Amino acid sequence: QVTLRAAAELDARQVNLYTLILRAACPGEDKVEGRLFVWVTPGHVLRCDSLFATAEGDVVQVLADVAPRTPLYAVLPQPLGGLTVSGRLRNHSTPLTLTRRGLVLAPDNGFEPCKDTQTFRLEIEVTDGHGHNCSRAVKVEVLPSRQPRITFPEPHRAVMVTEGVGPWEVVTQVRARGDNVRYAILAPVAPVLFTIDEVTGEIRSTRRLEVTHVHLLIRAYNALHPEDHATATLNVTVQGTDRQAPRCVPAIFVSQVPETRSPGSTLVTLRCTDSTSTDGCLHYALEGPPSSLSHFCMEGPQLKVNTTLDYDSEAMAALGFQFTATIVVTVGGQPLQSTRVPVLVTVTPVNEFRPACPSSATFTVPETAAFGSVVGRVAGTDSDYPRDSLEYSLEGGSGPAQPFSIDRRTGEIRVVGSLDSQQQKNYRLVVRLTDTHNDLDLRQRQSRLCDVSVRLQAVPDPLPVCIPEVQELRITAGSPGSRQPVTRLLCHSSPDSAALTYTIVGGNEAGRFRLEGNTLVYLPNDRAEPHPFVLLVEVWGGSGARRRSSVVALVVHVTPRSTPVPPSTTTQHTTLQKEPLVVMRTEAVWHPPAWFVAVLTISGALLLATLGCMARNLLCR
Repeated sequence: QVTLRAAAELDARQVNLYTLILRAACPGEDKVEGRLFVWVTPGHVLRCDSLFATAEGDVVQVLADVAPRTPLYAVLPQPLGGLTVSGRLRNHSTPLTLTRRGLVLAPDNGFEPCKDTQTFRLEIEVTDGHGHNCSRAVKVEVLPSRQPRITFPEPHRAVMVTEGVGPWEVVTQVRARGDNVRYAILAPVAPVLFTIDEVTGEIRSTRRLEVTHVHLLIRAYNALHPEDHATATLNVTVQGTDRQAPRCVPAIFVSQVPETRSPGSTLVTLRCTDSTSTDGCLHYALEGPPSSLSHFCMEGPQLKVNTTLDYDSEAMAALGFQFTATIVVTVGGQPLQSTRVPVLVTVTPVNEFRPACPSSATFTVPETAAFGSVVGRVAGTDSDYPRDSLEYSLEGGSGPAQPFSIDRRTGEIRVVGSLDSQQQKNYRLVVRLTDTHNDLDLRQRQSRLCDVSVRLQAVPDPLPVCIPEVQELRITAGSPGSRQPVTRLLCHSSPDSAALTYTIVGGNEAGRFRLEGNTLVYLPNDRAEPHPFVLLVEVWGGSGARRRSSVVALVVHVTPRSTPVPPSTTTQHTTLQKEPLVVMRTEAVWHPPAWFVAVLTISGALLLATLGCMARNLLCR
């Protein structure tokens, strides 16, 4: 007898055939083997592991705003081959319901909205037609709703309409944020003049409107969750059609404002009235370019400075230092009944800053600088607009003790006197910087004294130049005791240097020569034979430590009177041979190639032949 073990579970979907090998033996006989084939056929039976994923139970998470009777969980995900299954809840304290088909549904009225997570534990028991049952726990977690709450962007509004609006015309529209929004009028409880569209929020008149004022209390709510709602107030004013635009004094505002006007100060206060003389219903707004709206603002009827009016900026200069705007005055916010007041504000300069000296004002000029030479430029600065608008002046003026002048506009320092580094090497000048055109009042000027240092650069005097530097002279001695001029030295130096001095420094034997200025004089004696003299004359130029000298060589051949001499006694000037001077000059010469010359020659010959033929034909005619 073959039996099934008590703990065994057969599943035809996994194993549907078992092969059993049976062995039987009797005492004293051989063993006999046989096979038994067991077929497992599918049957209709309840299996708990196919109903519940885990032994602990399933967890379901839903949002609190789920619709009523929404399926949340299915105990039987699919039919079990015709098996009849029924389910029931062991705990009856939960608002959830379980259908006969094994569906867990949301409450009939939906979940109560709550900020915290709500948890419901269900004990579900499933029984099939054969009496088999399974029980598990299912936990349902209700999460707070993620949808936005109902809110009004404008909880308080005021609307003004004119009388004569007909029945069922749209007066205004209210809007609320949220899902499934619906609208209703709470007060007055029985609306007489207005009604609201439940879906769109449009407020319409119920009859022809006359002058009146109505206060409406409007509720917006979620149609699926009416407890989610918000309220707003709407003031509707019906005005008469005979009202006029307000009148304002001044009707136009033009003003000059200094750049130092502090933010928050009032420029003008408008005095406006409408036909009903109700100043409380007037609204003031400022219109204009962004630059004007950023610098000015309205506080009621007062036009005030909003930010600093900096005249000394490039942005202000780009605007021409003027701001234009318009003050719009409306009655109760109705643009059709408004007055516009033009505004023109001109910002005027204020001299706020003193001129500033340059960081370095030290100049060097050679002492030989000519009259009017530029020594340097004093570059002062001023932060007031226009930038660096300065005048320059030299304290103490110009004179022998201060041989300089300064240009009034540019600040250039020039030489206007003689300079001598031996007498004075440094000059300390005091320059006054005075700003100009930086204030509406031209008398409001500021100045600053700046120290300027001028150093003289010593320039040595040039060497005296004599032409020629070497001379050979021939003279005939005169009578003893006489004075005989030999030659005059032609030397020169710079035009502004001191007079040249001449001294014989060598070759003057027995003192036979002397210099009278630049003239060489010979003092004859009774010497009978010819004698040559080689004289060295030093020529000095300049003065003081800057004196410089050059040497002239004179070769004088003195012939006594008794010695025959050439017929002419004319003094001869001979220049010693000096080292030749080689002068090189480069000339650009073009040497065309041979083929170019040949082509040019042939072209010329052909041209001449052509001209000859043409001339012959003309003569023949």
